[in-house]
Amino acid sequence: MQDQTQIFGIRAIIEAINAGETIDKVFLQKGLKGELFTELESLLRKKDVNSSYVPVEKLNRLTKSNHQGAVAQISPIEFHDLEQLLINIIESGKTPLFLLLDQISDVRNFGAIIRTAECTGVNGIIIQKKGGAPVNGDTIKTSAGAVFKVPICKVDHIKDAVFYMQASGIKVIAATEKTDNTLYDVTFNEACAIIMGSEDRGINPSILKIVDDKAKLPLLGDIESLNVSVACGAFLYEAVRQRLA
Repeated sequence: MQDQTQIFGIRAIIEAINAGETIDKVFLQKGLKGELFTELESLLRKKDVNSSYVPVEKLNRLTKSNHQGAVAQISPIEFHDLEQLLINIIESGKTPLFLLLDQISDVRNFGAIIRTAECTGVNGIIIQKKGGAPVNGDTIKTSAGAVFKVPICKVDHIKDAVFYMQASGIKVIAATEKTDNTLYDVTFNEACAIIMGSEDRGINPSILKIVDDKAKLPLLGDIESLNVSVACGAFLYEAVRQRLA
């Protein structure tokens, strides 16, 4: 079944962007030329819309309709402004708990993380505009609808969000194996934000340099890492445990 959060056709995508639709990503056919296609490329750059060039076979898999060399994924949610969200949470008197995702690429991992975030009372999820998984039908399904309940913000770079959190008095904790501290050595019952890294490379080294604290999961078996959504759940429930203690 075709994803309802998807549109196709060069003119349709141009009109959607100009109408202010929230577009997660546009897939463009490699090597395609033409005046209208060039207009779309220019608009994507101007509006800073996430896009990538793919073989025509990829587009054919995305839709059976006449895509004309372009398929867009429209977000089914409205993204929140990070600054305003943070103000609202602080003014509410709650102890902030945020989740920063450094380019999680798998939509099912993304959906599972959103579901756990909703269950653990996360106040907001921050993702990067480019390089991460989109909010699409698979995300909605895997999140069990939680995507409509947890505020999600997009930023140009995760590093921007880290600096903003720190300036707002929120401690930023990186979930990384590059530390001697386990998550049981770190305090989560104060205003904090947890960063989870991508499936293949973890957290960007430039981000690790600026965080306030680092923590890892103790792994007692032979496998050296956990699925990122499982690891995220462990971190969030340790935060819940400390906050309920």
